[in-house]
Amino acid sequence: MPPLCLLFDSDGTLVDSEILLAEVMAEVLSHHGLPFTALRYMREFRGVRFLTIVNTLEQAYGALAPDVLEEVESSLRAKMEDRMRAQLLPMPGMRDALIALRDHDCAVVSNGPERKVRCAMQSSGLAEFFGDNLFSAYTLKLWKPDPRIYQAAARQMGYPLEQCVVIDDAAVGVQAGLEAGMHVIHFNHFPEHEQTPSGAISMHHASELPAIIERLSRSLDMPMPHHRDDDEAFS
Repeated sequence: MPPLCLLFDSDGTLVDSEILLAEVMAEVLSHHGLPFTALRYMREFRGVRFLTIVNTLEQAYGALAPDVLEEVESSLRAKMEDRMRAQLLPMPGMRDALIALRDHDCAVVSNGPERKVRCAMQSSGLAEFFGDNLFSAYTLKLWKPDPRIYQAAARQMGYPLEQCVVIDDAAVGVQAGLEAGMHVIHFNHFPEHEQTPSGAISMHHASELPAIIERLSRSLDMPMPHHRDDDEAFS
């Protein structure tokens, strides 16, 4: 079976950081005059670029001065790094899944800054699986849902698009992966509220990942269907 290149999102996919980020963002933004709650982040903004969130809030509550915006982001990054180093854990079952998938090249593709991604991998104990295969939107100047962020990662990893698999929990990442022309696994934490888009495979726990990747690997030896719904093509 041909090897696959596995392109993982970080927050909420590899590491259980979403609630930490939501709490820190609510604290920092509210302190600087942009009322925000952790619940709103979880419902509306998971995986979304920080500046996009700020711009949305500014439309309702007024624009921040450039120096204030810089202070807000600096405070957010520092507080989040402290929280990650003290509390961050891998998503349940993810470490075992990565051990089972060692034969595949793996990379992290995140909308966050590279420093944050490195901190997340180190704090969670997952750095050994990725090394320097870390792709940050801030470095590439491409933010999900722009599909070019995943295409750039595939190019640098040396894989054709059809041999790449995106694993992402956020809608913006799933959209980016699908539009990039890759296989996409939607790590759906909220199946009662979120629908996995057509063309993506739904996954609810990291323990499911090795079996899904094995089925995808086998499928590369046969003609790929033009359309499939979730994981029906692999049943």
